[in-house]
Amino acid sequence: QERLVESGGGLVQAGGSLRLSCAAPGRTFITCTMGWFRQAPGKEREFVAGITWRGTRTVYADSVKGRFTVSRDDAKNNVYLHMGSLNPGDTAVYYCAASQEYQYSLVVYTTPSYYNYWGQGTQVTVSS
Repeated sequence: QERLVESGGGLVQAGGSLRLSCAAPGRTFITCTMGWFRQAPGKEREFVAGITWRGTRTVYADSVKGRFTVSRDDAKNNVYLHMGSLNPGDTAVYYCAASQEYQYSLVVYTTPSYYNYWGQGTQVTVSS
């Protein structure tokens, strides 16, 4: 099954930054809303940030607003999540997702069920 591919995770000290990348080998998602989610051990998967096609609209979870930035480069078929001022509460597996069933939408969906393509996830660990 085709999947998205995340990269860029790792171990970082509190206050540091990371940039996650999401690629879509062999498939284009330039007309789709793209989302970033995360899941910490023992917790449900939660919405982090999302961006509509053409980057018209972005939405962030309150917990990351002002620290994280989502962007997309449609020429490269990539989506990015720049994470700054990281804290241990940001430790989780981060997933990229595409909402291919709702193309040309100006809505950023915050519920996982709206996304039908997912990556395998990339671990982000923030040490105190």
